[in-house]
Amino acid sequence: MSPTRRALVLNATFEPLGIVSSRRAVLLVLDTKAELIHATERVFRAERVCVPEPSVVRLVRYVKVPYNYRVAVNRRTVFARDGGRCQYCGASAENLDHVIPRSKGGPHTWENVVAACRPCNTRKEDRLPHEAGMELRSTPVAPRHRVQLLALCGSTSEDWADYLGSEVVGRRRISA
Repeated sequence: MSPTRRALVLNATFEPLGIVSSRRAVLLVLDTKAELIHATERVFRAERVCVPEPSVVRLVRYVKVPYNYRVAVNRRTVFARDGGRCQYCGASAENLDHVIPRSKGGPHTWENVVAACRPCNTRKEDRLPHEAGMELRSTPVAPRHRVQLLALCGSTSEDWADYLGSEVVGRRRISA
């Protein structure tokens, strides 16, 4: 069984809006809610129709996106933001760490959660970084570009580079 393929959804103005399964993208195209911009070599077949698998689709109508939308804080998205590296020592991260521990009133927000390796997480325990003699490599912030972050959470296609930037696509690629 092959992994779930994904498609980039662009607004009518060619701005990235989100990432959906390729099946959802096919439905958008068949319902004439979106047009096919880039396709893979794979094909979806039915009794009377044959549709190329979308890699990039563009919505026919403009969709207004709320400015206050924030990506959920979870293991996958924090690791994508932090590049999978411990924010204390730079080693490969395995855990999430609350800079201000939850037991001390620290919130579960982008500004308080970082990726950490097991030794650093164990060393810090239930203390503030300066109490454990540790220092953050960078200040945690909420990501500004939610679609780029979502793209980093999984494999991406080279077709997406023009819309997300080659630095995002260059990190992870799927074979065509």
